[in-house]
Amino acid sequence: MSLTAFPRPGRRLHVAVDAADPRERGRLRGARIAEGLRTALDVYDRLFALAGIPGPTVRDDAHRALDAIDAFRPALREQIEGIAEGAGAEPWRVAALNARTEILARSRAVPPGECSTVVRRVPAPDGGTTHLGVQTWDWHVELGSSWHTVDSAGGAHRHVGLTEHGILAKIGVNSAGLALHFNILGHRDDRVGGLPVHVLAALVLEEADDAAHAVELIRSAPLASSGSFLLFDQERAVLLDLSPDGVSEVPPTADGTRLRTNHFLTPGPARREKTWLYQPDSGERYAFLRDRLDRAPATTHDDLLRLLVTGPGEPPVSCVPDPDAPLGRRWASLATVLLDPGARTARILDGTPAEHADRPWYTLRA
Repeated sequence: MSLTAFPRPGRRLHVAVDAADPRERGRLRGARIAEGLRTALDVYDRLFALAGIPGPTVRDDAHRALDAIDAFRPALREQIEGIAEGAGAEPWRVAALNARTEILARSRAVPPGECSTVVRRVPAPDGGTTHLGVQTWDWHVELGSSWHTVDSAGGAHRHVGLTEHGILAKIGVNSAGLALHFNILGHRDDRVGGLPVHVLAALVLEEADDAAHAVELIRSAPLASSGSFLLFDQERAVLLDLSPDGVSEVPPTADGTRLRTNHFLTPGPARREKTWLYQPDSGERYAFLRDRLDRAPATTHDDLLRLLVTGPGEPPVSCVPDPDAPLGRRWASLATVLLDPGARTARILDGTPAEHADRPWYTLRA
């Protein structure tokens, strides 16, 4: 399969909403994504079935996720139900998308995709320093047309970035200058029952005033699944391992870089890691990026972007789908995201880092 052979629209859908009422904010989003949501639901139905998860189990898991969301932040449940209303879908169906990481954790047959993230402290235009971040978002190629850029206002903070159709949030930056990169990890105790990690991303982007506040919010949330949140503002960057064991902060490297692929970097959750999901790939990508950083320190977004460009014979940081792989194992870098919390901007490439000169870029400001 070529880089351009998987489904991508000619112009990426952008969804901008502004409503103080969370249910109305959701309804506005749902109305915009209604057509694309049907495609996303169909693909996830096939992935759930491939994973051996019966439809009634998906529905029950979705209701359990909604109950957990409602118990912690009722307004986030209202947004999910609002999306369903606006799109003409059953609420549990949209809830299943928001909890798709937790639901798919039941199975070995559909392993998650692989993402690579780097955040660096760099010189700022005013003579001080700031942080810049870059990430690939790698996911199933069949969902290549099922994501959109988003600009959501009406909560405590406006936030911009990208997310999948029906899912509240994923990667982005908010109007307070807090940025979030998000990778999936795998713990043997991952399950439905806590706040889904994608809903936690929405909570952070809507409410966090800075990186320290974001960490407080995350530590207060009930977690039953895994992920990595790399949170940063102009002054501080924090890399977290999230798992059913709790929240662990990853120490920075000697040069202050925060680097993440898809394995735990703290010893507690690493003891219960699903090593069969990502290794040796995740470790190889991590070592490859660490070596590139050591050889050519990155100080601009262009430098960071070049770090993630890979080709034949190199670890698949720029991830290209295997045309011979079956459903559930065809991954691609569906997007590349550059975040600048100082400027409150997210720059989103509709493609792999290697396509940065050929595919569309979208610039959003919170």
